[in-house]
Amino acid sequence: QVQLVESGGGSVQAGGSLRLSCAATDSTYCMGWFRQVPGKEREGVATIYTGGGSTYYADSVKGRFTISQDNAKNTLYLQMNSLKPEDTATYYCAARTSPFLCAIIRGSNFAYWGQGTQVTVSS
Repeated sequence: QVQLVESGGGSVQAGGSLRLSCAATDSTYCMGWFRQVPGKEREGVATIYTGGGSTYYADSVKGRFTISQDNAKNTLYLQMNSLKPEDTATYYCAARTSPFLCAIIRGSNFAYWGQGTQVTVSS
C-alpha cells in the first residue's frame, strides 16, 4: 500500500507560479497529477514514468507546467508557471505500481491517491 501526501498548494495571482510536492512511502513506476473542481469531472494534468523519466501532459498545461521526480526521496513535483484562473482546483497526486498505461493520463489507471491540495489563482 503506497501512501501519498501532497503539499505546496496556496493562493496566487494570475501569471504567478507554485510548486506542488508529493511524498510517497514507497517507490512506484508511474506517478501523476490530477485536478478537480467541485461539480466537474476530474482532469488529468501530467504523468511521469519514474523508471525512465518520460513525461506526458494535458494540452491545457503544456508549456506552463513541468512534472518531475526525485527518486532518492520518492517525491513527485509539479512546477506550475504562468498560472491562470482556470487552473484553480484541488490537485491530487496519484501513483500506480505498473509502468504500463503511464502515457494515458486517466485517473482510473491509478490505484493510489493523495488527499489533495488546493490551488487558487485569482485574476
